[in-house]
Amino acid sequence: MTKRKTRAVRVAPSILSADFARLGEEVEAVSEAGADFIHIDVMDGHFVPNITIGPVVVKAIRGHSKKPFDCHLMIAPADPYIAGFAEAGADIISIHPEAGPNPHRTLQLIRSLGKKAGYVLNPGTPVEVLDPVFDLLDLILVMTVNPGFGGQAFLSSQLPKIEAVRERIERSGREIMLEVDGGINRDTAKDAIAAGADVLVAGTAVFDKGGKGRKYYAGNIARLRG
Repeated sequence: MTKRKTRAVRVAPSILSADFARLGEEVEAVSEAGADFIHIDVMDGHFVPNITIGPVVVKAIRGHSKKPFDCHLMIAPADPYIAGFAEAGADIISIHPEAGPNPHRTLQLIRSLGKKAGYVLNPGTPVEVLDPVFDLLDLILVMTVNPGFGGQAFLSSQLPKIEAVRERIERSGREIMLEVDGGINRDTAKDAIAAGADVLVAGTAVFDKGGKGRKYYAGNIARLRG
């Protein structure tokens, strides 16, 4: 693997692994513990085999953190819900190229609402899908698991894709975040960072069963940064 230049690494705890019975408190705790973003996994039971949360919940927890809300929409179609998530308080809205007939238009819509636009590559999605929409992207998310459930094992087969995305970003000269999500822990985080990631999404590695609250989450977040 090619050694990449050192860059600041941001951590985005996924609230999919938080205690939903006390979600507001959990968002506050990870925000105070050093999270850079709050990652919100939105699943519809159709595009992926699980159902999670919608704009109403995003709005309900918005007041519990000043951190950017990073909303990953695993839904199809996505277009009818973009405005709802924007109004609820999302700062970054990411879509999958497979989630609608015209992803270019969807990315334009996200940016027209004053939000950062993200594009998500599943393990089976080729990196070349980025090229026609690259000028619209603020974030690229490489999935290192098949989306739909938390707690899955990291797919090391995706490391070359992370490297390929990083090369595209560097060639473009644009400030585009490269996020990695799926099976991120202290060990796999190092591999993802070495391949070029600068944002790490982590659920179980942050919301560890060893303890709840700011002091536990702060240690977990720090360990991911390396």
